[in-house]
Amino acid sequence: MRSAAVTPGGDRIRWVDLPGAEPARVYVHGLGATSPAYFAASAVHPLLAGRRSLLVDLLGHGHSDRPQDFDYTLVAHADALAAALTEAGVAGAELIAHSMGGSVAIVLAARHPHLVAGLVLVDANLDPLPRRPGTVGSSGIASYTEAEFLAGGWAEVRDLAGAHWWSTMRLADRTALHRSAVGLVTGSVPTMRELLLELPIPRTYLLPAADAPLAGAEALEAAGVSVVAVPDCGHNIMLDNPDGFARATAAALS
Repeated sequence: MRSAAVTPGGDRIRWVDLPGAEPARVYVHGLGATSPAYFAASAVHPLLAGRRSLLVDLLGHGHSDRPQDFDYTLVAHADALAAALTEAGVAGAELIAHSMGGSVAIVLAARHPHLVAGLVLVDANLDPLPRRPGTVGSSGIASYTEAEFLAGGWAEVRDLAGAHWWSTMRLADRTALHRSAVGLVTGSVPTMRELLLELPIPRTYLLPAADAPLAGAEALEAAGVSVVAVPDCGHNIMLDNPDGFARATAAALS
C-alpha cells in the first residue's frame, strides 16, 4: 500500500497500486466505502487487467487518514485526491468512480484537467439532493446535524444501511462520513451535471438497467456522454454483476 500527504497537516491518502501499463486507471469508491473492497476484482478482471491501477481510499474512509479539521466537500476531496495522484506520478488517467466517488471525479477533472483523460461514472450523483430523514444514503445521513449524527444518529444509519454497506461504512470516521454526505447533497457550483456536460474528454455513465432511463440522458448524450444501462444489478454494479460491469467499462475505455 502506498500513501501521500495531501493536507497542510500531513494527513495521508492511501491506495493499493497494482503494476501494469500506463496510463494508469484510478478507481474511486462511494460514500462509506473503500476502493480495494469494491474494485479489486474489477481491476484484475480479464477485460480490464494489465494496466497500472490505483485503488484509492478518500480521506476519512478505508485506510486513509481521518482529519477532523477537513471539511470533506466535493472540492476538498477532489483537491486532496489530486495531490495524491500527483505524488503517485499519475497524469492523464482513466477514472472509474462509483456514486460519491463519481461526483468527486467530475470535480477533479474540472479543476485538475491534466490528471484525467477519461471518466467512467458508476451510478454517480450528478445533482444536489434533498435531505430525507429516515432514509439510507447521503440524503439520510445529511438530514442530521453533525452533533446529532455523532451522538447516536450513526447507529440509526447503521441499522438502515444493512450488514453489507455497514461492513465498510464502519471503517469511515463518523465526522468524515457526515461531512462527506453533506458535501454530496450540497453538490458543487456549477453542479456536477453542468461540469460533466462541459468536460472535453471521453465520458461514460453506467447505471442499473432497472433504473433507466437516466434523468437528463438526452442532454448528456448530446454533449458526448455515453449512457449505458447494465443489466442484473443494483447501485453497486461492480459487485452485483462483475462481468457486465467489466464489459461495459472495457467498452467505454477502448
